[in-house]
Amino acid sequence: MHARIRAAGLIVVGLLAATPASAQVVQSIQFGGGLFSPRGFDSRADGDVLRRDFDGRPLNGAPNLTDALVFDIADFRTGNVFGEWSVGVGKHLEFGAGIGFAQRAVPSVYLDVVDQSGRDIDQTLKLQIVPMTAVVRFLPFGGPGTVQPYIGAGIGAVRYRYSEFGRFVDSDTLDIFSDRFTATGTAPAGVILGGVKFPLGGDIYSMSLEGRYLRAVGDTGGLPNNFLGDKIDLSGGMFNVGFQVRF
Repeated sequence: MHARIRAAGLIVVGLLAATPASAQVVQSIQFGGGLFSPRGFDSRADGDVLRRDFDGRPLNGAPNLTDALVFDIADFRTGNVFGEWSVGVGKHLEFGAGIGFAQRAVPSVYLDVVDQSGRDIDQTLKLQIVPMTAVVRFLPFGGPGTVQPYIGAGIGAVRYRYSEFGRFVDSDTLDIFSDRFTATGTAPAGVILGGVKFPLGGDIYSMSLEGRYLRAVGDTGGLPNNFLGDKIDLSGGMFNVGFQVRF
């Protein structure tokens, strides 16, 4: 993953170096929202806590029972919001620095185990991400006030908070207990993107439709922090609708 992030960083640096010193500079702000869709189970990072929770392992002393939880990774699809400050250099390059926010709480229960009353043992899995990215966009055609397709790449960091809270089964004693476990941190990130800008009645205002792929993996601390996996895969796709104002 770090090699891909370094490669994205080299793209950004290369485009900066290629920028003519005499190119016109125009600033803009952009804000909007969209959809965040996490990576599927089959493609998640090794040691990912969500994949570990879903797969489960046999409980100690009960080989026919597992600690697998019932949920779907698609349940973590959620809306996101973002804001970005950009600098356009000439007609074909735009550099942006932005921040976003997405959060989702997903209910789950144990697949094989119920409590003494025959009720499901339920808990909630909650993921919050705050991506902070620096990107460069290459707009090969047109200019302000025209339709402009573009591609781009960037680097950044993802501030994350992952928690599990509710009722759990002790894998050694099979006792049922209530608790909350939380992991927070900041993970390096790489991003690739593509989209198109549409003018809104001139060259000051525009709307963008953009797809992004974010790649980042954080740490949970593993078993010492009561998580069954030592990683949390923060990667996923985003489809955003943005509104930009140039000044």
